[in-house]
Amino acid sequence: MATTSAATAGKRTGRGGLAWLAVPALVFFVGFGVVPLVGVLVLSLTSWDGLGDINFAGFESWRAILADPGLPHALWVTFLVMALSWAVQTPASILLGVFLAGAQRYRALLSVLYFIPLLLSSAAIAITYKALLDPNFGLGAGLGIDLLVQDWLGDPYLAFGVVIFVVSWQYIPFHSLIYQGGVRQIPRSMYEAAEIDGAGRVRKFFSITLPQLKYTIITSSTLMVVGSLTFFDLIFVLTAGGPGDATRVLALDMYKRGFQANLMGPASAIAVILVLVGLVLALVLRRLGGRDASASQLEGA
Repeated sequence: MATTSAATAGKRTGRGGLAWLAVPALVFFVGFGVVPLVGVLVLSLTSWDGLGDINFAGFESWRAILADPGLPHALWVTFLVMALSWAVQTPASILLGVFLAGAQRYRALLSVLYFIPLLLSSAAIAITYKALLDPNFGLGAGLGIDLLVQDWLGDPYLAFGVVIFVVSWQYIPFHSLIYQGGVRQIPRSMYEAAEIDGAGRVRKFFSITLPQLKYTIITSSTLMVVGSLTFFDLIFVLTAGGPGDATRVLALDMYKRGFQANLMGPASAIAVILVLVGLVLALVLRRLGGRDASASQLEGA
């Protein structure tokens, strides 16, 4: 008993002695996360044009933003981009991740090739697609393919579809890499047992691979959903929020109010709304798998 108590005390002391290792991370988090967030919250209670004096204005900016009919529209477009991009990226990323997790040598080369879009600048990607989709000088006109000769960025529905496609094209490689790592963590013995029972590839995918990727899907979905709130540079260069306000997401609305209309108070209020929405969505997704994950960790211990 004494030996056990001493060992337990030693473990606690060791853990407490290593707590200081978290101090640098805590300092960076406070300095680059908490402090800017508090600053934006304070700025949302002021009246400032970005150059002159900062004057306290109370909740005037919040009242103006919440009463603006453009806010619900920007929120709707943001959530629509979030949902559709998730619906496109998730199945494609899972299938690519499962494919790339194979043992064939050529798949390593494909993994590198598929990862290239993520290494490119979002602004460069937007400029490239804008040129390719030009109805007069783009890919369709150059190849003489009438189907591709459309006013892709001038029609609200087509422009929205282009945004979803380009966003998915850029970020599917990243999530495919996450799923590739998740598939490789699945014990091979599970597939061997299924093969003995006569299960084919499709059956193994739906009965073993997908259930085992539950927490990987939650992690990937969290990154997709929260990341979609910050889509700005690609949409700004590709459509500038148009045609009309068809692709005017909340982050772009924040930029236009703050840096084009010089209304830093309302822009800061939108920034706070973005943070709150992202936090709620992250907590909801964490709630979906958190309880089971904690139970499995306790069972493993």
